[in-house]
Amino acid sequence: TGEWQTWVLPSGSSIELPPPPKEGSEAARRDTERLEAAVRSRTDRDEKTARALEREPAVEPWLRDVMSYVAARPKDPPGASRNYALVSVAMHDAVVAAWHWKYEYRRKAPGGETLFDPPADPSYPSEHAVIAGAASRVLAHLYPEVPGVRLERQAQEIASSRVAAGVSYPSDVKAGMTLGRKVAERVIRYADADGADRKWDGTRPGPAPRYWEPPPGSAARPVRPLAGTWKTWVMKSGSQFRPPPPPRFGTPGFLEQVRATIRAQDNLTEKQKRAAKFWQGGEGTALPPGIWIQVVLEQLHEQPLTTPRAARVFALLNVAQADAGVAAWDAKYKYWYPRPENGIRDSGLDKQWKPYVETPLFPAYVSGHATYSAAAGEVLAHIYPEDAKLWRARAQEAAMSRVWGGIHWPVDGEFGARLGRKIGGLVVARAERDGAER
Repeated sequence: TGEWQTWVLPSGSSIELPPPPKEGSEAARRDTERLEAAVRSRTDRDEKTARALEREPAVEPWLRDVMSYVAARPKDPPGASRNYALVSVAMHDAVVAAWHWKYEYRRKAPGGETLFDPPADPSYPSEHAVIAGAASRVLAHLYPEVPGVRLERQAQEIASSRVAAGVSYPSDVKAGMTLGRKVAERVIRYADADGADRKWDGTRPGPAPRYWEPPPGSAARPVRPLAGTWKTWVMKSGSQFRPPPPPRFGTPGFLEQVRATIRAQDNLTEKQKRAAKFWQGGEGTALPPGIWIQVVLEQLHEQPLTTPRAARVFALLNVAQADAGVAAWDAKYKYWYPRPENGIRDSGLDKQWKPYVETPLFPAYVSGHATYSAAAGEVLAHIYPEDAKLWRARAQEAAMSRVWGGIHWPVDGEFGARLGRKIGGLVVARAERDGAER
């Protein structure tokens, strides 16, 4: 594991970590005394925290945090998928680095009274602490509105729970926190240089009805017009797989899309309505890429993975979704294609037409949902090959849900899914050579 390919770090060994206290030394004796004192003074709250954290993937508390922070901000799918990837990459690289040093020093876990069996791997540094140190610092950088003190306190509580449980020495936790924070520094530098802070100058290609405008009654500005220019993880750029232009407003091809969208909404089944609502990912939620994180967390509750493999799953998933967001937004703001709510009304076929779910505040083509979901589906089909058909079917349902919801044309989903599958393929190729599948 310590030799797996990393995303931001040059390698798992690139950040030096000093050795743990030497067995039999005065420092080791003091470490053991502090451990025993922590176990003796363990409160019911300490025990509850430690047991709860032991039951779930070590990355889960931090993924749930970032999902809640995404939900608290205005709807911004590419910003959300960018942040999910940065936090996931930080946790992944921190775990790879931790495993390198675990097997460099091979310190045995404490052997006294424990709340549960300690992990079979060496204890120094603590994996829970290294994840907490990395994730808390990256989150504090990405979400300055969240009190940094609160994140530091949460990181310390999670890390210290391993000492209270008797499965980590205090020095394991301290080293893990230090290493995780150093990984976070590298990820923050990467984030600061990815282009996400560029400002849009207000340029548009032209007016409605040919080009996108906000839904009737809204004067909202478009969401993230420059997201398609952001730095990508596995693609050469956001335009690498740019799809061809959609049918121009007013042409026979466009009117065909209008009729297909009206027909789909006129004939909605209860199952299609439920799918449209499930995949909606509107403002106040974790958004489309967060839905996939929730789905995979449920999978890990049923089929647990080791901490390194769980961290790897979310890094692969969220890197794929981050690049999917960049690629979808490249197409959206290359073509500025109108949404069905505007396009159908402006076509004259139904001047009062309304979609089943709320229209988002950015252009239609291609569907971000379809792109995110197809990329996620390809990655998960690779990780869980026995369920490949199921993952791809869920991705297809997610794409179709936007047509059923009346906020995308069929062509948006078709080309978004093609785009997402290509991005997913790049991430799968990266997974096949990252060293974890030998």
